[in-house]
Amino acid sequence: MTKTIAILALPGVQMLDVSGPLDVFAQANADAGRELYALRVVGYEPGPIRCSSGARLLPDLIVGEPLPRLDTLLVAGTPHASRTVLSTSALQWIRDTAKGAKRYGSVCTGAFVLASAGLLDGKRVTTHWNAAGDLRHAYPRVTVEEDALHVRDGKVRTSAGVTAGLDLALSMVEEDLGREAAAGVAAQLVMFFKRPGGQLQFSRRGQAGPVGRSVLQEVQRWVAANPGLPLSVEALAGHAGLSPRHFARLFHAEVGITPAAWVEMTRISAARALLEAGAATPKQVAAQCGFANVDTLRRAFVKHVGVSPAVYLRHHGGGPDVVRPVSGSKPGNGLPWPPLRK
Repeated sequence: MTKTIAILALPGVQMLDVSGPLDVFAQANADAGRELYALRVVGYEPGPIRCSSGARLLPDLIVGEPLPRLDTLLVAGTPHASRTVLSTSALQWIRDTAKGAKRYGSVCTGAFVLASAGLLDGKRVTTHWNAAGDLRHAYPRVTVEEDALHVRDGKVRTSAGVTAGLDLALSMVEEDLGREAAAGVAAQLVMFFKRPGGQLQFSRRGQAGPVGRSVLQEVQRWVAANPGLPLSVEALAGHAGLSPRHFARLFHAEVGITPAAWVEMTRISAARALLEAGAATPKQVAAQCGFANVDTLRRAFVKHVGVSPAVYLRHHGGGPDVVRPVSGSKPGNGLPWPPLRK
């Protein structure tokens, strides 16, 4: 049977949150040579939907209008989703439609819309890494998995930011049609069948400017400029001209974390920058960023970024070869990828 997929696109929607999943399902149709998925875009009000880019989408129907027998309802994200207030009737339509569907979910910050409708209470979900804290704070009954690219919990399917909507849609194709069909779609769209790592490898958290009073900001700037130095609490306190005990209390009160935790985050930021430049090996990065050895770097890197330095270098580093999939994975023709140059 043909499955109807509806994507709710609110004003200001990010176009890729809509077009990405639609193209995954459309490719499944093309590969099968028949309509496995009937695709519909739902608008909030009559007329074109203005996207965050300024482009406009024409919806197939409007919130409140009856849908055909629905398999999946997805809510696309907007940059201002956490501040969006929908009408009571719209929220009721979302609740009724979701409960009548086989599954429902969100792309990126569309999770805020589902949460405001009470559809995520007691569920494990994900959203864009930069909005995860806001979602957790606003809806404490929702369990937010910050690093996940996409999460399945019962009827609920949620994804991380923007391009992760493609990963989510591909996982639903695999769920519906099997691994081989989904792998074929991934090959045609030149995307990972299973993307390595989680979304924290894309996070820029911990790279904000110095905070706190001027003496603490000076210490933070010094650490950022010298991540390879010995940076104990005693060394930081000495640079600030304070006793270690007083410095540690003051730092935690004004920055919100311990000096040791902040130093580790700063060293990881420096390590990421070196790896992205593609000019140093993980062993060299460890030495330049103050880690005792490459194993210590790897453990800290996995904790903060979600992947190892070697994997991060492959997928985020400079140079023409590092944009290829991980050596050993297979493209659509089933043959191994050539190994990456060392």
